[in-house]
Amino acid sequence: MNAKKILFLILGCFGLVMGAVGAVLPLLPAFPFLLLAAYSFARSSERLHTWFTGTRLYKDNLESFVKGQGMTRKTKVRIMVTVTLLMSVGFVMMNEIVVGQIVLSIVWGFHILYFIFGIKTRQDN
Repeated sequence: MNAKKILFLILGCFGLVMGAVGAVLPLLPAFPFLLLAAYSFARSSERLHTWFTGTRLYKDNLESFVKGQGMTRKTKVRIMVTVTLLMSVGFVMMNEIVVGQIVLSIVWGFHILYFIFGIKTRQDN
């Protein structure tokens, strides 16, 4: 196994663990970590990728988004609230760095707009 595949394997395992933790804890979003795991497993091993896409964790959190069906309203709100809370911590910590606060505000605004208008909202099952 070459170094590139090993790196993707390590990233995939990290994403899987963090995504599993994020599926349980409301503060940590599972979605980006599971997306990292799916991408990394696809690059490291076909067998791992097939296994991962068959897990309930993948099916509950990523499958509809990957298929282009969008996300549930609950998932979108959870991600937006989590990002808002985490970015507000950074915003407060940059109390004397106005440029940093402006950049963070712009990134936050685009993030919210993307999740509202850029990702389809599907009905909860």
